[in-house]
Amino acid sequence: MPHILIVEDETIIRSALRRLLERNQYEVSEAGSVQEAQERFSIPSFDLIVSDLRLPGAPGTELIKLAQGTPVLIMTSYASLRSAVDSMKMGAVDYIAKPFDHDEMLQAVARILRERQENQNAPASERGNAAPAASRGNGKSAEVSHGEIGIIGSCPPMQELYGKIRKVSPTDSTVLIQGESGTGKELVARALHNLSRRAKAPLISVNCAAIPETLIESELFGHEKGAFTGASAGRAGLVEAADGGTLFLDEIGELPLEAQARLLRVLQEGEIRRVGSVQSQKVDVRLIAATHRDLKSLSKVGQFREDLFYRLNVIALKLPPLRERGSDVIEIAKLFLARQAAQMGRGDLRFALDAEQAIRHYSWPGNVRELENAVERAVILCEHSEISAELLGIDIELDDLDDDELLGNGSPSLHTASNAHEPTEDLSLEDYFQHFVLEHQDHMTETELARKLGISRKCLWERRQRLGIPRRKTGSAVDN
Repeated sequence: MPHILIVEDETIIRSALRRLLERNQYEVSEAGSVQEAQERFSIPSFDLIVSDLRLPGAPGTELIKLAQGTPVLIMTSYASLRSAVDSMKMGAVDYIAKPFDHDEMLQAVARILRERQENQNAPASERGNAAPAASRGNGKSAEVSHGEIGIIGSCPPMQELYGKIRKVSPTDSTVLIQGESGTGKELVARALHNLSRRAKAPLISVNCAAIPETLIESELFGHEKGAFTGASAGRAGLVEAADGGTLFLDEIGELPLEAQARLLRVLQEGEIRRVGSVQSQKVDVRLIAATHRDLKSLSKVGQFREDLFYRLNVIALKLPPLRERGSDVIEIAKLFLARQAAQMGRGDLRFALDAEQAIRHYSWPGNVRELENAVERAVILCEHSEISAELLGIDIELDDLDDDELLGNGSPSLHTASNAHEPTEDLSLEDYFQHFVLEHQDHMTETELARKLGISRKCLWERRQRLGIPRRKTGSAVDN
Protein backbone atom coordinates (compact mmCIF):
# COMPACT_ATOMS: atom_id res chain seq x y z
CA MET A 1 0.00 0.00 0.00
CA PRO A 2 1.56 3.35 -1.06
CA HIS A 3 2.52 5.61 1.86
CA ILE A 4 1.82 9.33 1.36
CA LEU A 5 2.93 12.28 3.50
CA ILE A 6 0.65 15.34 3.62
CA VAL A 7 2.28 18.61 4.71
CA GLU A 8 -0.42 21.26 5.16
CA ASP A 9 -0.81 23.85 7.94
CA GLU A 10 -4.59 24.20 7.64
CA THR A 11 -6.05 21.44 9.81
CA ILE A 12 -9.39 21.22 7.98
CA ILE A 13 -7.77 20.79 4.56
CA ARG A 14 -5.19 18.34 5.92
CA SER A 15 -7.83 16.17 7.61
CA ALA A 16 -10.14 16.18 4.58
CA LEU A 17 -7.30 15.19 2.27
CA ARG A 18 -6.21 12.45 4.63
CA ARG A 19 -9.72 10.97 4.73
CA LEU A 20 -9.98 11.12 0.93
CA LEU A 21 -6.69 9.28 0.43
CA GLU A 22 -7.37 6.70 3.14
CA ARG A 23 -10.76 5.91 1.60
CA ASN A 24 -8.89 5.11 -1.59
CA GLN A 25 -6.54 2.60 0.04
CA TYR A 26 -3.51 4.80 0.68
CA GLU A 27 -1.54 4.86 3.94
CA VAL A 28 -1.27 8.47 5.08
CA SER A 29 0.88 10.44 7.52
CA GLU A 30 0.62 14.17 8.08
CA ALA A 31 2.49 17.21 9.33
CA GLY A 32 1.74 20.92 9.64
CA SER A 33 5.13 22.24 8.51
CA VAL A 34 8.42 21.21 6.93
CA GLN A 35 10.10 21.31 10.34
CA GLU A 36 7.47 19.03 11.88
CA ALA A 37 7.80 16.61 8.95
CA GLN A 38 11.59 16.48 9.47
CA GLU A 39 11.26 15.88 13.19
CA ARG A 40 8.63 13.15 12.96
CA PHE A 41 9.45 11.22 9.78
CA SER A 42 12.15 9.98 7.46
CA ILE A 43 10.98 12.00 4.47
CA PRO A 44 12.67 9.90 1.73
CA SER A 45 10.87 6.77 2.99
CA PHE A 46 7.49 7.91 1.60
CA ASP A 47 6.17 7.03 -1.85
CA LEU A 48 4.75 10.52 -2.41
CA ILE A 49 4.70 13.86 -0.60
CA VAL A 50 1.73 16.20 -1.06
CA SER A 51 2.59 19.63 0.30
CA ASP A 52 1.13 23.10 0.38
CA LEU A 53 3.42 25.70 -1.15
CA ARG A 54 3.05 28.31 1.58
CA LEU A 55 3.78 26.91 5.03
CA PRO A 56 4.86 28.44 8.33
CA GLY A 57 8.64 28.57 8.37
CA ALA A 58 10.15 26.94 5.29
CA PRO A 59 8.07 26.74 2.06
CA GLY A 60 6.86 23.42 0.70
CA THR A 61 9.54 23.48 -1.98
CA GLU A 62 12.13 22.73 0.73
CA LEU A 63 10.74 19.19 0.76
CA ILE A 64 11.98 18.61 -2.81
CA LYS A 65 15.58 18.56 -1.60
CA LEU A 66 14.77 16.70 1.62
CA ALA A 67 12.81 14.02 -0.28
CA GLN A 68 15.94 12.82 -2.10
CA GLY A 69 14.07 11.71 -5.21
CA THR A 70 10.66 10.96 -3.70
CA PRO A 71 8.09 12.84 -5.85
CA VAL A 72 6.63 16.02 -4.36
CA LEU A 73 3.19 17.27 -5.48
CA ILE A 74 2.71 20.95 -4.68
CA MET A 75 -0.70 22.37 -3.75
CA THR A 76 -1.28 26.04 -4.40
CA SER A 77 -4.01 28.62 -4.86
CA TYR A 78 -4.70 30.27 -8.20
CA ALA A 79 -3.08 33.41 -6.80
CA SER A 80 0.22 31.52 -6.45
CA LEU A 81 0.39 29.66 -9.76
CA ARG A 82 3.44 31.63 -10.86
CA SER A 83 5.25 30.28 -7.78
CA ALA A 84 3.93 26.79 -8.52
CA VAL A 85 5.53 26.88 -11.94
CA ASP A 86 8.79 27.97 -10.30
CA SER A 87 8.50 25.03 -7.89
CA MET A 88 8.31 22.63 -10.83
CA LYS A 89 11.52 24.11 -12.17
CA MET A 90 13.01 23.32 -8.74
CA GLY A 91 12.06 19.67 -9.10
CA ALA A 92 8.43 19.27 -8.00
CA VAL A 93 6.78 16.49 -10.00
CA ASP A 94 3.59 18.50 -10.54
CA TYR A 95 1.28 21.03 -8.93
CA ILE A 96 -2.44 21.10 -8.27
CA ALA A 97 -4.45 24.30 -7.87
CA LYS A 98 -6.75 24.92 -4.92
CA PRO A 99 -9.62 24.47 -4.68
CA PHE A 100 -9.34 21.05 -6.29
CA ASP A 101 -12.05 18.42 -6.59
CA HIS A 102 -11.58 14.89 -5.27
CA ASP A 103 -11.29 13.24 -8.69
CA GLU A 104 -8.60 15.68 -9.74
CA MET A 105 -6.49 14.96 -6.66
CA LEU A 106 -6.94 11.18 -6.88
CA GLN A 107 -6.01 11.15 -10.57
CA ALA A 108 -2.87 13.19 -9.91
CA VAL A 109 -1.81 10.94 -7.02
CA ALA A 110 -2.47 7.72 -8.97
CA ARG A 111 -0.61 9.02 -12.02
CA ILE A 112 2.48 10.08 -10.04
CA LEU A 113 2.67 6.81 -8.11
CA ARG A 114 2.29 4.76 -11.27
CA GLU A 115 4.98 6.73 -13.09
CA ARG A 116 7.29 6.33 -10.10
CA GLN A 117 6.73 2.57 -10.10
CA GLU A 118 7.35 2.34 -13.83
CA ASN A 119 10.54 4.35 -13.49
CA GLN A 120 11.80 2.11 -10.67
CA ASN A 121 11.08 -1.01 -12.72
CA ALA A 122 12.78 0.31 -15.85
CA PRO A 123 16.44 -0.58 -16.60
CA ALA A 124 18.86 1.95 -15.14
CA SER A 125 19.83 3.17 -18.62
CA GLU A 126 16.20 4.03 -19.42
CA ARG A 127 15.18 5.73 -16.17
CA GLY A 128 14.08 9.29 -16.67
CA ASN A 129 14.11 8.83 -20.44
CA ALA A 130 10.91 6.88 -21.03
CA ALA A 131 9.10 8.09 -24.12
CA PRO A 132 5.53 9.30 -23.71
CA ALA A 133 3.06 6.48 -24.21
CA ALA A 134 1.62 8.23 -27.24
CA SER A 135 4.79 7.43 -29.17
CA ARG A 136 4.71 3.74 -28.36
CA GLY A 137 2.49 1.35 -30.31
CA ASN A 138 1.80 -2.35 -30.41
CA GLY A 139 0.50 -2.46 -33.96
CA LYS A 140 -3.06 -3.13 -32.83
CA SER A 141 -4.35 -0.15 -30.92
CA ALA A 142 -2.97 3.26 -30.17
CA GLU A 143 -2.71 4.69 -26.69
CA VAL A 144 -1.96 8.24 -25.67
CA SER A 145 -1.39 7.88 -21.97
CA HIS A 146 -1.79 10.41 -19.21
CA GLY A 147 -0.36 8.50 -16.30
CA GLU A 148 -2.98 6.44 -14.57
CA ILE A 149 -5.86 7.60 -16.78
CA GLY A 150 -5.09 7.11 -20.49
CA ILE A 151 -6.92 7.65 -23.74
CA ILE A 152 -7.42 4.06 -24.75
CA GLY A 153 -9.22 2.40 -27.61
CA SER A 154 -8.94 1.20 -31.18
CA CYS A 155 -12.22 2.32 -32.77
CA PRO A 156 -11.79 4.27 -36.05
CA PRO A 157 -12.59 7.74 -34.55
CA MET A 158 -9.94 7.24 -31.87
CA GLN A 159 -7.38 5.94 -34.36
CA GLU A 160 -7.96 9.08 -36.39
CA LEU A 161 -7.54 11.19 -33.26
CA TYR A 162 -4.21 9.55 -32.39
CA GLY A 163 -2.91 10.26 -35.88
CA LYS A 164 -3.87 13.94 -35.62
CA ILE A 165 -2.26 14.25 -32.18
CA ARG A 166 1.03 12.92 -33.54
CA LYS A 167 0.92 15.32 -36.50
CA VAL A 168 -0.11 18.39 -34.52
CA SER A 169 2.03 17.96 -31.38
CA PRO A 170 5.41 19.02 -32.88
CA THR A 171 3.91 22.28 -34.20
CA ASP A 172 3.01 25.50 -32.40
CA SER A 173 -0.44 25.65 -34.01
CA THR A 174 -3.39 26.58 -31.84
CA VAL A 175 -5.66 23.60 -31.16
CA LEU A 176 -9.36 23.57 -30.31
CA ILE A 177 -10.49 20.35 -28.60
CA GLN A 178 -14.22 19.69 -28.80
CA GLY A 179 -16.21 17.04 -27.00
CA GLU A 180 -18.77 16.33 -24.33
CA SER A 181 -17.90 16.58 -20.65
CA GLY A 182 -15.96 13.58 -19.44
CA THR A 183 -14.50 12.56 -22.81
CA GLY A 184 -10.90 13.38 -21.84
CA LYS A 185 -10.21 16.81 -23.35
CA GLU A 186 -7.55 17.67 -20.78
CA LEU A 187 -5.81 14.35 -21.41
CA VAL A 188 -5.52 15.24 -25.09
CA ALA A 189 -4.12 18.65 -24.15
CA ARG A 190 -1.48 16.99 -21.94
CA ALA A 191 -0.58 14.58 -24.73
CA LEU A 192 -0.16 17.48 -27.16
CA HIS A 193 2.11 19.25 -24.68
CA ASN A 194 4.14 16.18 -23.70
CA LEU A 195 4.86 15.32 -27.33
CA SER A 196 5.85 18.87 -28.26
CA ARG A 197 9.17 20.69 -28.15
CA ARG A 198 7.72 22.55 -25.14
CA ALA A 199 7.44 19.39 -23.03
CA LYS A 200 10.07 20.56 -20.51
CA ALA A 201 8.36 23.94 -20.09
CA PRO A 202 5.21 24.40 -18.00
CA LEU A 203 1.72 23.35 -19.03
CA ILE A 204 -0.67 25.77 -17.32
CA SER A 205 -4.23 24.42 -17.16
CA VAL A 206 -7.05 26.86 -16.46
CA ASN A 207 -10.74 26.06 -16.15
CA CYS A 208 -12.38 29.26 -17.37
CA ALA A 209 -15.67 28.30 -15.72
CA ALA A 210 -14.03 27.94 -12.28
CA ILE A 211 -12.69 31.50 -11.95
CA PRO A 212 -15.15 34.30 -11.04
CA GLU A 213 -15.86 36.60 -13.98
CA THR A 214 -14.61 39.61 -12.02
CA LEU A 215 -11.19 37.98 -11.55
CA ILE A 216 -10.64 36.19 -14.85
CA GLU A 217 -8.77 39.03 -16.61
CA SER A 218 -6.46 39.57 -13.66
CA GLU A 219 -5.82 35.83 -13.28
CA LEU A 220 -5.03 35.32 -16.95
CA PHE A 221 -3.17 38.51 -17.78
CA GLY A 222 -1.94 39.79 -14.41
CA HIS A 223 -2.35 43.27 -12.95
CA GLU A 224 -0.38 46.27 -11.77
CA LYS A 225 -0.39 47.65 -8.26
CA GLY A 226 -3.49 49.80 -7.71
CA ALA A 227 -5.22 48.55 -10.86
CA PHE A 228 -8.36 47.85 -8.80
CA THR A 229 -9.45 47.75 -5.19
CA GLY A 230 -7.35 45.23 -3.32
CA ALA A 231 -4.51 45.17 -5.85
CA SER A 232 -1.83 46.01 -3.28
CA ALA A 233 0.97 44.67 -5.46
CA GLY A 234 1.57 43.84 -9.09
CA ARG A 235 1.28 40.20 -10.12
CA ALA A 236 1.97 38.12 -13.21
CA GLY A 237 -0.95 36.27 -14.81
CA LEU A 238 -1.26 32.69 -15.97
CA VAL A 239 -0.48 33.54 -19.61
CA GLU A 240 2.80 35.01 -18.45
CA ALA A 241 3.42 31.96 -16.26
CA ALA A 242 3.06 29.75 -19.34
CA ASP A 243 5.74 31.70 -21.25
CA GLY A 244 7.81 29.19 -23.21
CA GLY A 245 5.25 26.46 -22.60
CA THR A 246 1.60 25.67 -23.21
CA LEU A 247 -1.56 27.37 -21.94
CA PHE A 248 -4.61 25.10 -21.79
CA LEU A 249 -7.92 26.95 -21.46
CA ASP A 250 -10.67 24.49 -20.61
CA GLU A 251 -14.29 25.52 -21.13
CA ILE A 252 -13.19 28.54 -23.15
CA GLY A 253 -16.81 29.13 -24.13
CA GLU A 254 -17.33 30.53 -20.61
CA LEU A 255 -14.69 33.26 -21.08
CA PRO A 256 -16.19 36.79 -20.82
CA LEU A 257 -16.09 38.95 -23.96
CA GLU A 258 -13.60 41.42 -22.43
CA ALA A 259 -11.16 38.62 -21.66
CA GLN A 260 -11.72 37.22 -25.16
CA ALA A 261 -10.49 40.51 -26.63
CA ARG A 262 -7.30 40.32 -24.56
CA LEU A 263 -6.76 36.70 -25.52
CA LEU A 264 -7.15 37.60 -29.19
CA ARG A 265 -4.24 40.02 -28.81
CA VAL A 266 -2.09 37.22 -27.40
CA LEU A 267 -2.83 35.10 -30.46
CA GLN A 268 -2.43 37.92 -33.00
CA GLU A 269 0.52 39.82 -31.57
CA GLY A 270 2.13 37.38 -29.14
CA GLU A 271 1.96 39.92 -26.34
CA ILE A 272 0.01 40.70 -23.19
CA ARG A 273 -0.80 43.82 -21.22
CA ARG A 274 -1.48 43.51 -17.52
CA VAL A 275 -4.67 45.04 -16.14
CA GLY A 276 -3.88 48.64 -15.26
CA SER A 277 -0.73 48.78 -17.39
CA VAL A 278 -0.06 50.87 -20.51
CA GLN A 279 2.87 48.75 -21.62
CA SER A 280 2.79 45.40 -23.39
CA GLN A 281 5.26 42.55 -23.12
CA LYS A 282 6.01 39.69 -25.47
CA VAL A 283 5.12 36.10 -24.56
CA ASP A 284 5.84 32.81 -26.30
CA VAL A 285 2.84 30.64 -25.53
CA ARG A 286 1.16 27.81 -27.38
CA LEU A 287 -2.60 27.89 -26.81
CA ILE A 288 -4.78 24.80 -26.55
CA ALA A 289 -8.48 25.42 -25.88
CA ALA A 290 -11.31 23.03 -25.10
CA THR A 291 -15.07 23.30 -24.94
CA HIS A 292 -18.22 21.21 -24.94
CA ARG A 293 -20.17 24.10 -26.49
CA ASP A 294 -20.67 25.04 -30.15
CA LEU A 295 -18.49 28.16 -30.41
CA LYS A 296 -19.54 28.87 -33.99
CA SER A 297 -23.20 29.05 -32.96
CA LEU A 298 -22.29 31.19 -29.95
CA SER A 299 -20.39 33.60 -32.20
CA LYS A 300 -23.45 34.03 -34.43
CA VAL A 301 -25.54 35.25 -31.47
CA GLY A 302 -22.81 37.49 -30.07
CA GLN A 303 -21.85 35.34 -27.09
CA PHE A 304 -18.38 34.53 -28.44
CA ARG A 305 -16.11 36.68 -30.61
CA GLU A 306 -16.18 35.43 -34.18
CA ASP A 307 -12.60 36.59 -34.86
CA LEU A 308 -11.38 34.69 -31.79
CA PHE A 309 -13.25 31.57 -32.89
CA TYR A 310 -11.44 31.52 -36.23
CA ARG A 311 -8.11 32.14 -34.46
CA LEU A 312 -8.77 29.16 -32.18
CA ASN A 313 -10.11 26.89 -34.87
CA VAL A 314 -6.76 26.35 -36.64
CA ILE A 315 -6.67 22.66 -35.76
CA ALA A 316 -9.90 21.12 -34.44
CA LEU A 317 -9.81 17.79 -32.61
CA LYS A 318 -13.15 16.13 -31.99
CA LEU A 319 -13.42 13.61 -29.16
CA PRO A 320 -16.20 11.08 -29.74
CA PRO A 321 -18.54 10.37 -26.82
CA LEU A 322 -18.19 6.98 -25.20
CA ARG A 323 -21.48 5.74 -26.68
CA GLU A 324 -19.95 6.07 -30.18
CA ARG A 325 -16.78 4.13 -29.42
CA GLY A 326 -18.12 0.58 -29.78
CA SER A 327 -16.14 -2.10 -27.95
CA ASP A 328 -13.75 0.51 -26.52
CA VAL A 329 -16.15 0.91 -23.61
CA ILE A 330 -15.50 -2.65 -22.42
CA GLU A 331 -11.74 -2.24 -22.84
CA ILE A 332 -11.80 0.93 -20.73
CA ALA A 333 -14.12 -0.60 -18.13
CA LYS A 334 -11.82 -3.60 -17.70
CA LEU A 335 -8.84 -1.31 -17.28
CA PHE A 336 -10.65 0.65 -14.56
CA LEU A 337 -11.68 -2.62 -12.93
CA ALA A 338 -8.11 -3.92 -12.87
CA ARG A 339 -6.82 -0.70 -11.33
CA GLN A 340 -9.54 -0.40 -8.71
CA ALA A 341 -9.26 -4.08 -7.81
CA ALA A 342 -5.48 -3.77 -7.42
CA GLN A 343 -5.89 -0.74 -5.15
CA MET A 344 -8.29 -2.67 -2.93
CA GLY A 345 -6.42 -5.97 -3.07
CA ARG A 346 -9.25 -7.67 -4.98
CA GLY A 347 -7.44 -9.35 -7.87
CA ASP A 348 -10.24 -11.90 -8.33
CA LEU A 349 -12.89 -9.45 -9.56
CA ARG A 350 -14.49 -9.67 -13.00
CA PHE A 351 -17.65 -8.44 -14.71
CA ALA A 352 -20.62 -10.78 -14.89
CA LEU A 353 -22.26 -11.23 -18.29
CA ASP A 354 -25.18 -8.95 -17.42
CA ALA A 355 -22.72 -6.24 -16.31
CA GLU A 356 -20.84 -6.40 -19.61
CA GLN A 357 -24.13 -6.17 -21.51
CA ALA A 358 -25.19 -3.18 -19.40
CA ILE A 359 -21.86 -1.45 -20.01
CA ARG A 360 -22.16 -1.98 -23.77
CA HIS A 361 -25.77 -0.82 -24.05
CA TYR A 362 -25.82 2.11 -21.62
CA SER A 363 -25.38 5.50 -23.33
CA TRP A 364 -22.94 6.89 -20.69
CA PRO A 365 -24.03 10.57 -20.79
CA GLY A 366 -21.16 11.33 -18.38
CA ASN A 367 -18.72 9.49 -20.67
CA VAL A 368 -15.42 8.09 -19.34
CA ARG A 369 -15.73 9.95 -16.03
CA GLU A 370 -19.13 8.35 -15.35
CA LEU A 371 -17.82 4.90 -16.34
CA GLU A 372 -14.85 5.22 -13.98
CA ASN A 373 -17.10 6.24 -11.08
CA ALA A 374 -19.51 3.37 -11.79
CA VAL A 375 -16.69 0.81 -11.77
CA GLU A 376 -15.19 2.26 -8.57
CA ARG A 377 -18.58 2.09 -6.85
CA ALA A 378 -19.11 -1.50 -8.00
CA VAL A 379 -15.70 -2.62 -6.73
CA ILE A 380 -16.37 -1.09 -3.31
CA LEU A 381 -19.80 -2.71 -2.99
CA CYS A 382 -18.99 -6.10 -4.52
CA GLU A 383 -18.91 -8.95 -1.98
CA HIS A 384 -18.19 -11.76 -4.45
CA SER A 385 -15.85 -12.35 -7.37
CA GLU A 386 -18.34 -11.20 -10.04
CA ILE A 387 -19.65 -7.67 -10.45
CA SER A 388 -23.30 -7.67 -11.46
CA ALA A 389 -25.10 -5.03 -13.50
CA GLU A 390 -26.98 -3.93 -10.40
CA LEU A 391 -23.74 -2.93 -8.64
CA LEU A 392 -22.86 -0.53 -11.45
CA GLY A 393 -25.74 1.68 -10.32
CA ILE A 394 -26.70 2.82 -13.84
CA ASP A 395 -30.22 3.31 -15.15
CA ILE A 396 -30.52 0.88 -18.06
CA GLU A 397 -34.30 0.61 -18.23
CA LEU A 398 -34.23 2.15 -21.72
CA ASP A 399 -30.62 1.78 -22.73
CA ASP A 400 -30.26 -1.97 -22.19
CA LEU A 401 -32.78 -2.83 -24.89
CA ASP A 402 -31.77 -3.52 -28.46
CA ASP A 403 -32.99 -1.50 -31.45
CA ASP A 404 -35.86 -3.86 -32.28
CA GLU A 405 -37.18 -3.66 -28.72
CA LEU A 406 -36.91 0.12 -28.62
CA LEU A 407 -38.69 0.51 -31.94
CA GLY A 408 -41.68 -1.45 -30.74
CA ASN A 409 -40.84 -4.98 -31.94
CA GLY A 410 -41.12 -6.87 -28.71
CA SER A 411 -41.74 -4.05 -26.24
CA PRO A 412 -45.46 -3.70 -25.51
CA SER A 413 -45.03 -0.35 -23.79
CA LEU A 414 -43.30 1.24 -26.76
CA HIS A 415 -45.32 -0.65 -29.38
CA THR A 416 -48.49 0.96 -28.08
CA ALA A 417 -46.94 4.27 -27.06
CA SER A 418 -48.10 6.22 -30.07
CA ASN A 419 -50.83 5.33 -32.53
CA ALA A 420 -50.36 8.64 -34.31
CA HIS A 421 -46.70 8.04 -35.08
CA GLU A 422 -45.45 4.59 -36.01
CA PRO A 423 -41.62 4.41 -35.96
CA THR A 424 -39.89 3.49 -39.19
CA GLU A 425 -36.53 1.93 -39.96
CA ASP A 426 -35.21 5.36 -40.96
CA LEU A 427 -36.01 6.88 -37.58
CA SER A 428 -33.19 6.83 -35.01
CA LEU A 429 -33.89 5.99 -31.37
CA GLU A 430 -33.13 9.53 -30.28
CA ASP A 431 -35.42 10.93 -33.00
CA TYR A 432 -38.22 8.61 -31.91
CA PHE A 433 -37.84 9.61 -28.26
CA GLN A 434 -37.79 13.31 -29.12
CA HIS A 435 -40.78 13.06 -31.48
CA PHE A 436 -42.86 11.11 -28.99
CA VAL A 437 -42.15 13.47 -26.08
CA LEU A 438 -42.83 16.63 -28.08
CA GLU A 439 -46.04 15.14 -29.50
CA HIS A 440 -47.49 14.00 -26.19
CA GLN A 441 -46.06 16.17 -23.41
CA ASP A 442 -48.91 18.70 -23.60
CA HIS A 443 -51.53 16.14 -22.60
CA MET A 444 -49.49 13.64 -20.58
CA THR A 445 -47.84 13.98 -17.21
CA GLU A 446 -44.16 13.09 -16.83
CA THR A 447 -45.22 9.88 -15.09
CA GLU A 448 -47.47 8.92 -18.00
CA LEU A 449 -44.79 9.74 -20.57
CA ALA A 450 -42.24 7.61 -18.73
CA ARG A 451 -44.68 4.72 -18.38
CA LYS A 452 -45.57 4.80 -22.08
CA LEU A 453 -41.90 4.87 -23.05
CA GLY A 454 -41.13 2.06 -20.63
CA ILE A 455 -38.53 4.04 -18.69
CA SER A 456 -38.20 5.67 -15.28
CA ARG A 457 -38.96 9.34 -14.66
CA LYS A 458 -35.29 9.84 -13.81
CA CYS A 459 -34.26 8.42 -17.18
CA LEU A 460 -36.85 10.62 -18.89
CA TRP A 461 -35.47 13.72 -17.16
CA GLU A 462 -31.85 12.82 -18.06
CA ARG A 463 -32.75 12.31 -21.72
CA ARG A 464 -34.62 15.61 -21.76
CA GLN A 465 -31.45 17.32 -20.53
CA ARG A 466 -29.19 15.55 -23.01
CA LEU A 467 -31.45 16.24 -26.01
CA GLY A 468 -32.37 19.77 -24.96
CA ILE A 469 -36.11 19.12 -24.66
CA PRO A 470 -37.45 21.46 -21.96
CA ARG A 471 -40.34 20.24 -19.87
CA ARG A 472 -43.54 22.17 -20.64
CA LYS A 473 -46.38 22.30 -18.16
CA THR A 474 -49.92 22.91 -19.36
CA GLY A 475 -53.19 23.13 -17.54
CA SER A 476 -54.06 19.58 -18.58
CA ALA A 477 -50.74 17.97 -17.81
CA VAL A 478 -49.18 18.86 -14.51
CA ASP A 479 -47.77 16.18 -12.21
CA ASN A 480 -48.82 16.22 -8.63
